[in-house]
Amino acid sequence: MRVGYGLGSFCAGTFSTVPGLLLLYYMTNTLGVPAGLAGLAVFLPKAWDLLANPYVGRLSDRTVSRHGARRPWLLAGAVFLPPAFALTFAGSPFRGASAALYVGVCFLLAATAFALFEVPYKAMPAEMTDDYHEQSALLTWRMGFLGLAILLSGGLAPALVNIDGGEPTTGGYRLMGLLIGAVLLAAMVATFFGTARAPRIERAESEHVGAREQIAAARGNRPFMLLLGLSAAQMLAVGTMLAGAPYFASYILGNTGAVTTLFLALIGPMVVLMPAWVRVSRKFDKRGGMVVSSLLFMTGGAALILTPSFGPVYAHACAVLVGVGYAGLQLLQFSMLADTLIYDELRSGKRRAGVYTGLWTAVETVMMAFGALLLGWVLAAAGFISSEPDEPVRQPGSAIDAILFGGALVPALLMFIAIAFAWRYDLTAERLAALRESRAGAVPEPS
Repeated sequence: MRVGYGLGSFCAGTFSTVPGLLLLYYMTNTLGVPAGLAGLAVFLPKAWDLLANPYVGRLSDRTVSRHGARRPWLLAGAVFLPPAFALTFAGSPFRGASAALYVGVCFLLAATAFALFEVPYKAMPAEMTDDYHEQSALLTWRMGFLGLAILLSGGLAPALVNIDGGEPTTGGYRLMGLLIGAVLLAAMVATFFGTARAPRIERAESEHVGAREQIAAARGNRPFMLLLGLSAAQMLAVGTMLAGAPYFASYILGNTGAVTTLFLALIGPMVVLMPAWVRVSRKFDKRGGMVVSSLLFMTGGAALILTPSFGPVYAHACAVLVGVGYAGLQLLQFSMLADTLIYDELRSGKRRAGVYTGLWTAVETVMMAFGALLLGWVLAAAGFISSEPDEPVRQPGSAIDAILFGGALVPALLMFIAIAFAWRYDLTAERLAALRESRAGAVPEPS
């Protein structure tokens, strides 16, 4: 059951990573799209998630089938996501604004298809177990697979587009899109079959709510709203740093291939440190673990600003430190999300996991994409010059400074905001246990 569920991370990790890492650079340095416009082409399809993801969440809450409420949607995503992803990176006969429109439409289709899979997928843990620490154990498997997926896709995708060692070409991006699309298909189908025998806890009957009621329900769940704010700041930081990685490798380290080694240094710790972060969360509770992981991310990100003085080895060491923190925040975010879903059901007596995960996933993906938009704006304001592979240009010094500022210091500052949210989060194992007792005695906990 744990392995079957964890396999879905190959879809979630891959689709979250590859566009975030390569799509902005693909448009500015291959299709000649101005940086600010390229940022919009990444962001707007994800902004659509604010409507699409909550709607998918409501649909999955109301779904009744012999496969359960969530699993049929996993197959729906498998039908539409792989071809849409491949088309996004297939190249375009257009350049500039027309190319941005083409890529934006394809990415919009891919983002919508991803919502069909991801929203129900994230709602499943709360319906597999309601044990506080079993949530972390179950999600350890998910995070382990997620780390492996991000490691493989984030390392493989840049290598495929840069297969000849020079500036990435349209053919390289097309090959990458086809192969990564095949990985997405395999992951989604495997998750559907791998969760066939997963236990399903009998939950309260699903509530039929509209968008307005959905937002009102979320606002009444204080732990969820604090966690949502924390996640928004963290995902904006991650999205900005991820989008900046190819520029950092190319213009700060002077080696386009370094994006692969930087990414491996960032994600490698996720594969091996998940069990350690579970132990940290048990000892210091999840909030304490989240503060520690955010501090590590913030410190490593801020230190990257000194790379021109200390060189590539130093940059990779900073990336490892960021990766250690990233491993913790990835595990703890989803474990804490499952707790807030259980908290809501205990208080309301209603099944609204899809409602919450739809809103959560929408905010998460929008903030990741906003990171690319933010970096695009910074680069555009600094005079970054877009180009094509056969027509390289020399960037002004202001653009080089903007790559350092936007890709390193801005994410560190955003992580400081996340820490402020983490300090206010107060949903502990003891509080959930007390709420279960009060519900058993029909004594409602105040909001």
